Amino acid sequence: MAQIKDLLVSAVGRLDETSPTAQLDAELLLAYVLDKNRTWLKTWPDAEPSVDEAQQFQQLIERRSTGEPVAYLTGEQAFWSLNLHVSPATLIPRPETELLVEKILAAKTAEKGISLLDLGTGSGAIALALASEKPGWKIDACDQSEAALLIAEQNRAKYDLSVTFSRSNWFSDYQGRRFDVIVSNPPYIEENDHHLFQGDVRFEPITALASGKDGLDAIRRIVSEAKTHLNENGLLIFEHGYQQASAVQHILVTAGFSRVATHRDLSGHDRVTLGYK
Repeated sequence: MAQIKDLLVSAVGRLDETSPTAQLDAELLLAYVLDKNRTWLKTWPDAEPSVDEAQQFQQLIERRSTGEPVAYLTGEQAFWSLNLHVSPATLIPRPETELLVEKILAAKTAEKGISLLDLGTGSGAIALALASEKPGWKIDACDQSEAALLIAEQNRAKYDLSVTFSRSNWFSDYQGRRFDVIVSNPPYIEENDHHLFQGDVRFEPITALASGKDGLDAIRRIVSEAKTHLNENGLLIFEHGYQQASAVQHILVTAGFSRVATHRDLSGHDRVTLGYK
């Protein structure tokens, strides 16, 4: 039987041409099959997985070689301090989205009893990360996808966090409701962007990625309706593309928001813009 080190060498060779993270992908998938962590793989490189385990690993490597995301193959993705269940019904949470959580906590950490709405929650990543840090906040989250909401509820139950999930097309289920914070990681890619048809993104739900010719349709709608759902001095904050900061700021200022500001992610890209009612 093949040893761990041999399986990894073979897998990396198979993935090198299709994945820029071949070594990491192979380690994550083998750790998943063996129900171990990557440190264990490095500690026991001479260990011999069973024939069934080796076959399962090879099957996952073949699927990964076609571009299928590791997160969908394992059904898991780390976000903040949580390990979330994901599926092709949800966008895969990305590290840069944690900036939304950081900025909300920085802006509201001293305040108690905060009410917050997460629009287009997907796997529930943003809402659940905030709930894990602020159990006293009243957090609502919505999505128009029933399948995504099932995943989000599974994640909530896993960590026993206090978040209320609802099916809603943006604000449609929240008439008459107001919040201290409204947050969203909406679709913001141009509908004809060639990146939508390349790499891992091909496997993610298009409705969670693309939004009109310039990618800003969802953001325009959120901004246009947000004021009627925000309390005084309420915060509206969302993620957007790295080239959209100027356009997004203009949308917010035109809608009458104040203290509009953009923040950069760890790669130095404009990623999050906010404004206050």
